[in-house]
Amino acid sequence: MNRGDWRLVTVTALALWSFARPSAAAGLTEGSRLAEVYDTILSAQFSSVDAQLRRTCPPAPAEACTGLGVVSRWWQILINPESRRLDAGFNDAAQAAIVAADAWTRREPRRAEAWFYLAATYAPLVQWQVLRGERLAAARNGKRIKDMLERALRLDPGMADAYFGIGLYHYYADVAPAYAKFLRWLLLLPGGDRQQGLREMLAARDRGELLQGEADYQLQVLYLWYEQKPREARALLEQLDRKYPTNPLFLQRIAEIDVTYFHDNASSASAWRSLLDRALAGRVYEPRVAEMRARLGLAETLIDTHSIDAAVAQLQIVIGANPIEPIGARERAETLMRRARTHKIF
Repeated sequence: MNRGDWRLVTVTALALWSFARPSAAAGLTEGSRLAEVYDTILSAQFSSVDAQLRRTCPPAPAEACTGLGVVSRWWQILINPESRRLDAGFNDAAQAAIVAADAWTRREPRRAEAWFYLAATYAPLVQWQVLRGERLAAARNGKRIKDMLERALRLDPGMADAYFGIGLYHYYADVAPAYAKFLRWLLLLPGGDRQQGLREMLAARDRGELLQGEADYQLQVLYLWYEQKPREARALLEQLDRKYPTNPLFLQRIAEIDVTYFHDNASSASAWRSLLDRALAGRVYEPRVAEMRARLGLAETLIDTHSIDAAVAQLQIVIGANPIEPIGARERAETLMRRARTHKIF
């Protein structure tokens, strides 16, 4: 999967401005309470999400909570994307949530947040479809998201969270690889504007009720891949890690950025050790999986700094554990062990 393709078809949207009067029920009902659920998801406290959703809906709309349940499942996959054990449950939940949100739009077609939540429910499904190589299905659903957010903003132009999706569309439609632009043409989607999209995303992050943490995660991707701003990307990940330290993904990304973009092996090793400490203390989601990732990342950094014995010690633990997940952990450890031995010989 190329790095530009799946972002094009995630939370896609383009607002075609109209002067329709906003609906009477403007904004997101109980937005602050729903944002608290989103914080729990980004904290990777997934075992607490269902109970929190039951306390939140009502008074928040049931469809909003159903959609956040899908987001919760998606983040579990995103943290451990090689594993497919959650895929079937995720797909079933996404389809059920779409049916529920679609029924809401039929009951209240002039309710802007009904269209927003229908789009939001499709968004994790699209990301999952691209992750699993279902690009055409993702593109089709991306067009549906565009239409839904477009309609939501006609009804309520002040719905700030919807503009983040608009910004994503404008940005990635401009920077997308050629074959993704062909899909855009095939589906009659309008073109993009990189700078406009970035402005819209930043404004939505500052004013939105629901997507601020998600926005920071998405923004660090484009800073890293397209804006050549790795320091800004790292700073966003640091903010996310401070706010959500039980989510191992953010510290993992920091460790990878340090070595890949700054060639700072010492800083990368420090990040991997911090992640390892959290995992061993049980302070992150799926601590055993995080432990194996941290040991592998730390070992590779130690090999690069010629700390071979320390690297071998980490790799022996992984090989001895023979973990089921992360998928391919033992094979990677054995590959790194051969590399370590070659370094030691020379």
